[in-house]
Amino acid sequence: MCILPLALAISAAGCATTPVSAKSSGATTGTTTSAADAMTPAPDGSSQGGAAADSEPAGTADDTSVDSTAADQLAADTTPAAGDGDPAQAGPAPDGPAPTELERTGSPAEPTQAEADFNALYGGQTYNPVADPTLPAPAQVPGAYDPWERYNRKMHTFNNAVDRSIARPLARFYVAVTPRPVRLGVSNFFNNLGQPVSAVNALLQGKPAQAGHSLGRFLLNSTLGIGGIFDPASDAKLDRRSEDFGQTLGTWGWARSRYVELPLFGPRTVRDVFGMIGDAPLSPLRQVDEDATRIPLQGLQLVDVRTQLLATDSLREGAADDYALVRDAWTQRRDYQIFGDRMRDDGDQSLPDYLRDDSNPQVPAGAMPVMPTDN
Repeated sequence: MCILPLALAISAAGCATTPVSAKSSGATTGTTTSAADAMTPAPDGSSQGGAAADSEPAGTADDTSVDSTAADQLAADTTPAAGDGDPAQAGPAPDGPAPTELERTGSPAEPTQAEADFNALYGGQTYNPVADPTLPAPAQVPGAYDPWERYNRKMHTFNNAVDRSIARPLARFYVAVTPRPVRLGVSNFFNNLGQPVSAVNALLQGKPAQAGHSLGRFLLNSTLGIGGIFDPASDAKLDRRSEDFGQTLGTWGWARSRYVELPLFGPRTVRDVFGMIGDAPLSPLRQVDEDATRIPLQGLQLVDVRTQLLATDSLREGAADDYALVRDAWTQRRDYQIFGDRMRDDGDQSLPDYLRDDSNPQVPAGAMPVMPTDN
């Protein structure tokens, strides 16, 4: 009787270690041990193996639940999210530049109709408007010859001060108080007085037809135009053409001359200084001996010239370098005045309108009260 309790205790101890070995050896071993324990009676009339069997499935169920949870988590980590492999089902893209046609579809975008037409004409070359070989060569404008720039800039500052304080206010006052028809008549009168000088210089330049043109204009305006106040010559297709001795010297070969700015006279070249000295004795105003008559007429002519230049003031406002602007513009216009006839004879129609205009709004030699040629 004493041996039976000892055997039962050893059997119970063996059953307690069976679930651990069952876990390591598989479900079959655990199942066999539980069946054997179930056949062993317990001291209290119940089966000892039944308790072990009751605890065994519980432990196995817990392990199976943990294992299945880990498997589900692993499957969730490895399963691609909806839209990961399909760009069409993907969510909104992060902020950044929109993909190009080549990046989205793997093929370049179709050319536009303009690009297709250009490729058909020029063989698919990339058009570069800066280096287009079909464009004409840019115009070559000769630069001013200005070795006396330091002096010229100082004189330009002085002339601007005189202009701002005296000449421009007088011109604006003249415009304000004088009706436009009267101002036009004054301009016609002084322009007509310059036609004899223009006729002489045209003849010196070997252009007798233009000399006759200028002389006929002077005679027509002086008679039918009542001393040149009206301009019937323009209605008769006798357009105004201005020539001076400075242009004559340029035609004779003095093409390049030093730029110089004179007090009150403004922009000139050394060639034009000699030209003024040559034109002064031919000026009709300088033939008037009465100072009381000549000087007011010369002053009115200076005001008239400055009035014609009022339109250019807006072009000079805000210029980074007013001196360079005036110098280059005057030099370019002067070159066209000297060599423009040659370009017109060659059939060049590319001259802008302001260069084709033969009006010459600059201080004429006859407008100055004192000249080196005066006795």
